[in-house]
Amino acid sequence: MAEYLFGLDIGTQGVKGALFTTKGELVGEHFIPSKLEHPTPSAITEDPEYQFRSVLEVIKNCVAQAKAQGISSVASKVVAIAIDGQMAGILGVGKDGEAVTPYDSWLDSRCAPYLKEMREKAYDEILQKAGTAPSINHGPKKLWWKNEHPTIFSKIVKFTQPGSYAAARLCGLKGGESFIDRTYLHFSGFSDTAAGKWDEELCKTFGMPLDKLPTIVDSTQIVGYLTKKAAQACDLMEGIPVAAGCGDTVASFLSSGAVEQGMSVDVSGTASVFACTQKSFVPDVKSGILGCCASVDPNVWYSYAYINGGGMNPEWFVENFSQEEHSKRFAKLEKEISDIKDSYDLPLLIPHFAGRVMPSRPHLRGTFAGLQWKHTKAHMFRAILEGVALEYGIYKKAAVALQPNLQIKEVRITGGGAKSIVWNVIKSGVLQAPVVGIKKNQGAPLGVAMIGSVAVGRHSNVAQVAQEWITTDKEYSCDPERYPFFEYRQAAYAELLETMERFTEKYPFESFA
Repeated sequence: MAEYLFGLDIGTQGVKGALFTTKGELVGEHFIPSKLEHPTPSAITEDPEYQFRSVLEVIKNCVAQAKAQGISSVASKVVAIAIDGQMAGILGVGKDGEAVTPYDSWLDSRCAPYLKEMREKAYDEILQKAGTAPSINHGPKKLWWKNEHPTIFSKIVKFTQPGSYAAARLCGLKGGESFIDRTYLHFSGFSDTAAGKWDEELCKTFGMPLDKLPTIVDSTQIVGYLTKKAAQACDLMEGIPVAAGCGDTVASFLSSGAVEQGMSVDVSGTASVFACTQKSFVPDVKSGILGCCASVDPNVWYSYAYINGGGMNPEWFVENFSQEEHSKRFAKLEKEISDIKDSYDLPLLIPHFAGRVMPSRPHLRGTFAGLQWKHTKAHMFRAILEGVALEYGIYKKAAVALQPNLQIKEVRITGGGAKSIVWNVIKSGVLQAPVVGIKKNQGAPLGVAMIGSVAVGRHSNVAQVAQEWITTDKEYSCDPERYPFFEYRQAAYAELLETMERFTEKYPFESFA
């Protein structure tokens, strides 16, 4: 009789969950949109309780779908639950295990003054130890709570992330039992990531109490078991093992089968992410652009960087500048873009609408350059897509500098943007490698379900799961004759980016608000 695995993803757009057999077959899936809150212009938060209720509701809906298919025994045949979540944000947990702060999103930039402090005091040390240069992530956010809200800070027993928080709530863990898995550590600002532990010297430098940092665990560790209360809320059986899970980006890497050295990945989601796999922890001390992130497999690491909300830019454009019905907006623009010939007078776009994250340039904003009266909406939309690809080109250059023998044979793509043929071909042209889709790709929920399968011994490691579950789909390749054009665009983009970084550092747009 079949057994089942739950994979749940607490992403920026919402909570998505999927129920799989241990053979990777999809049985049910459900999605509940998030409720982003904007208490101040630079603040973006979410309610952790709403996130947790969404997890319960998603599970319940997937169980109902399975039963509707005649799988009446599904509740007693779920062998594991695993959750991934947004990686660079934080929330504070009290003694009872419930949140005492909102979820401080990775899109929230209120902590910028403390980012500046971390950069000035320990830039090199954080980059070398944690694996990522200080940016709008855990460290500055924790210092913001410590200094701006000391009363609330005193009530925080541990800081954690949405995925870990929801898993802990499913198991009824107390605040002191909060955990973080290794895949998040490069964003912490306070870790010795290669050793998988907290760094006492970094904590001491910034006055961060070690006892407020959660226990570090492996992604496949069983952190607890589904409580009776949670089981009743989502129509499952009490006692189901819950695995630690991982960060949402790492789950997406897994869902594309990037479990071996030499593979590259494009996570074309809310955050546009480009990554290369490698065998060891190698911080990007040369450029400070790439983060070095642990995989679920201790023998695999990822060098990667991302655009803060890069996948939101096309959505923003069609929502505000397209008059078509929603279902037709992208299709029409895609058709128009495909008719645009390569030309050196096409407009360029800097895609960092919410600031550049890697390396950290919090004041940078989105920029169109080179607009002429002859340019149309299609030209502008093409620039939006190309801007992400050109930023990826900078990430690739940094990766090659770290690994001179790096050869990108293919770029596996996952996420909503993978549906765009035009975008895939542009990325292929900039990266000079084929872009390959994944068949039946359920994204991060599939990746984190792979972790659940390993956690309960149904598979020995994630490479084995990937080999059984994941197959590639269509390949998108740019004509090599277009490579010189994209090399020219890459050079122009890099210079424009450098210019805008200097400009917005001197004249931050926030000052005009």
